[in-house]
Amino acid sequence: MSKVWLVTGSASGLGRNIAEAVLASGDRLVATARDPGRLEALVEKYGDQVRTAPLDVADEAAAYAAVQVAIDAFGRLDVAVNNAGYGDFAPFEQLSSARFKAVIDTNLYGVVNVTRAALPIMRKQKSGCILQISSVGGRLGVPGNSPYHAAKWAVGGFTESLAKEVAPFGVKVCALEPAGMRTNWGARANSYRPDLLPDYEPSVGGVLKALESRWGHENSDPAKVAQVVLRLAASDCLPAHLLIGSDAVQHAGQAEATRAADAERWREVSVSTDADAPRFMSKLQF
Repeated sequence: MSKVWLVTGSASGLGRNIAEAVLASGDRLVATARDPGRLEALVEKYGDQVRTAPLDVADEAAAYAAVQVAIDAFGRLDVAVNNAGYGDFAPFEQLSSARFKAVIDTNLYGVVNVTRAALPIMRKQKSGCILQISSVGGRLGVPGNSPYHAAKWAVGGFTESLAKEVAPFGVKVCALEPAGMRTNWGARANSYRPDLLPDYEPSVGGVLKALESRWGHENSDPAKVAQVVLRLAASDCLPAHLLIGSDAVQHAGQAEATRAADAERWREVSVSTDADAPRFMSKLQF
């Protein structure tokens, strides 16, 4: 039996690749976007195999309405892909509270809202798959992208906890963690970049210069990532986290090695707070 999917952010980028891959496989789809008019080409090509729905993922009521479109049209929901998201490059000090909150609302609460709407359906079905398009940025942090990292680290923790909650009744949850993909992510993330204060040139400025040379030449092909998404939805067992791309594997490995080295270096401080530890430890150095 063909699966029923809901994919957020289906109008462009990876979301569009996933939507097209789902439909090409013969499955049925609710494609969502803030402007559903951008999805008309999918309707023209695939007809009744696809439905569209307006969805700003930061709007919880809209998330419930989009899930209801799947139920009304197809009678079930098998796979929800939380793909919608964006970055906003700027030093934290130069990023307004409204812009910071907007990134969190989309990248974190968007995932929470759609998951909250989809989960009761899947629980009653005793089956389902929820795939979060997160980032290797949920395992590490670089200067100039603080709200994005905050959201993606939170998505990782949310996913890991939720996966354990819902496994007993047959629902799988996985966070995909790519590094660079050949989408328009980088251009959008820099659309409203302020002129950096001089003090941030060595940190944020250095990262931005390194990234700019890679935009349009990122490592991962979104069409290949979309095929991985199809494969995951068909798998019986999923990890809570899955790195996507050799660059993601490399960056995550480096971050883990740094954390392990720091943990060892500061181990004596860490264990010094135990109730039965000596009150004074001669080797403590700060």
